[in-house]
Amino acid sequence: MDRKAVLLEQLRLDRSESPRTPKPATGRRWRLAIALVVVGLALAAIWLYAIPQRGIAVHTVIARPLAAGGGSAGGASLLDASGYVVAFRQATVAAKAILKVNEVLVQEGQQVKQGQVIARLDDSNARAALDQSRAQATQLEASLSAARLAADDAQPIYARNKAQFGEGLISAETFETAKAAFDAAQIGVQVAAANLVVARAAVGVNERLVDDTVIRAPFAGVVTVRNAQPGEIVSPQFSGGGGIAKIVDMDSLEVDVDVSENFINRVHPGQRATVSLNAYPDLRIPAQVIAVIPTADRSKATVKVRIGLDQRDSRLVPEMGAHVSFLDDAPAAATTAAPTAPGVIVAAEAVQADGDRGTVFVVDGDTVRKRLVKLGAVNADGQTILAGLDAGSLLATGDLSQLSDGSRVRVIQ
Repeated sequence: MDRKAVLLEQLRLDRSESPRTPKPATGRRWRLAIALVVVGLALAAIWLYAIPQRGIAVHTVIARPLAAGGGSAGGASLLDASGYVVAFRQATVAAKAILKVNEVLVQEGQQVKQGQVIARLDDSNARAALDQSRAQATQLEASLSAARLAADDAQPIYARNKAQFGEGLISAETFETAKAAFDAAQIGVQVAAANLVVARAAVGVNERLVDDTVIRAPFAGVVTVRNAQPGEIVSPQFSGGGGIAKIVDMDSLEVDVDVSENFINRVHPGQRATVSLNAYPDLRIPAQVIAVIPTADRSKATVKVRIGLDQRDSRLVPEMGAHVSFLDDAPAAATTAAPTAPGVIVAAEAVQADGDRGTVFVVDGDTVRKRLVKLGAVNADGQTILAGLDAGSLLATGDLSQLSDGSRVRVIQ
């Protein structure tokens, strides 16, 4: 019995101390996540408020004043365009018919006067035709003399028969025969005279054909191209051999430029301009607009403008590249009074252009201010601004599409 009691005592549960319940691990994870969020928010607050906002990165340029009087006597340059020197008066001298060249009397670069002989063509056929027509004219002159003599002989016979017919001495038949002979003699004179006129006209035509074999300069100028050589066949119908020589009147040189149709409203006839040559960039030639050709080139969206030169220069050569600056029509008094500059010039990348207006962003500390300006010409020096901006202003450059009025920026030196 004692052993059983011991065994039963070992199987009895001890309820005096309750078992310890383990704490779940998820609670610790939540507390750790909350702590991390708090730390992240604190760091973000430090970044936003403790560190200064950096802004949009931009470069800067300074608006430079234009040189006083740099635009020439008319004012500031409104527009620049490129073109070529051309001769308003030039001619490719050619033959009127298919003929062989006997001699060419000029060379390229030679000065010629109006009417000067520059070439002679084969005139053998033309002279043969001229001799034939002259012989025909001589023959018809003799025929006219014979007809007049016959008419003179028929006139007294007709007068006598007329008188006798009036007195009734001859019959009507005899009188009519005499009258018919007289009328025929008169008509013979008229026909012979008309034939002589035709023959003399043929002589004139053949003389002109002979004269056409002598090629003369149509005006004074310079021979720029010599196409023909002795022995060649020239013709006005074929471009390969039509021209004998090309003559250019150097006093008629002008400049033709193509102006974008977006800026053609800045150009008008009579407007002052300056011309510089690509070969001589330091040369400045005063000029003016002759005409704005009233048609546009659809493929290039440009309008042709003719520029007349006020001065002649021996360095000007046809087809030479030229640069034209169209000037503002400023009063002459304004150009003499000028401590004020006609405008400023800035780098082209600092301007958002829209026709003759534009937008710039002036840097003011760590922000920019949007400003509207009036634009002038664009050239190798930059964009000319005629109004709306003072010299010395600091402008932002870069991706201007990211900027607006009041945008915060960070200047990169």
